[in-house]
Amino acid sequence: MAQITDTLEETQHLLSLLQEAPTKYRAFLTLAIYGGFRRGELLGLEWKDVDFNTNVVSIRRTALYTKEKGHYTDTPKTKGSVRDLKFTADVINILKIHKAEQAKQILKVGDQWNETDRLFTTWNGKVMDGATPYNWLKKFCDRNNLRFLGLHSLRHLNASLLIHSGVNIRTVSACLGHSQTSTTLNIYAHSMAKANAEAMESVADTLRLTISDSNNDSHNSIEKYG
Repeated sequence: MAQITDTLEETQHLLSLLQEAPTKYRAFLTLAIYGGFRRGELLGLEWKDVDFNTNVVSIRRTALYTKEKGHYTDTPKTKGSVRDLKFTADVINILKIHKAEQAKQILKVGDQWNETDRLFTTWNGKVMDGATPYNWLKKFCDRNNLRFLGLHSLRHLNASLLIHSGVNIRTVSACLGHSQTSTTLNIYAHSMAKANAEAMESVADTLRLTISDSNNDSHNSIEKYG
């Protein structure tokens, strides 16, 4: 598995390249990276879930698919998966651009548009299949010589960044939509251990610096008064 710094650099490069990508996929992947949302949660988002006044995006449903049922909508994975996340203005602005472009598409196709209120749809408003953003990202990575790690890796990146930024585990768990913090701890035990080790190294470096300074002061005092 790549180190978090390597993955972060790759993700920053991906975000830079997405500036020229279709807004629909740019919006989808930006929310995946900054929100750590599951694919089904992203596909289940409706415009009423986006509050452009407060910059809050709410998870209230998930879009799923099986051969038996086809495409269908269900409640989120767990009770904790129902959540509200506040985003920066930059992220929300991408959604505003996407909404405006979708409005143009609605006018263009006219009666062929299927009104679902979903953020991410096919050309005529139908619910987007879960394989569509996956396949698009894979082709995009191939064209741009990027390492493809799948969509779910973006959720893991989000979690790792929160952990390494010092966010407490309860908040990380809430952001990811886990019903229990133990789930977060089990999944991201390695990231937690790495973050803890780095924290201890930081403390050790500070103490070594303090001790070193103290020794220098003592040595100087001996030379002065000895």
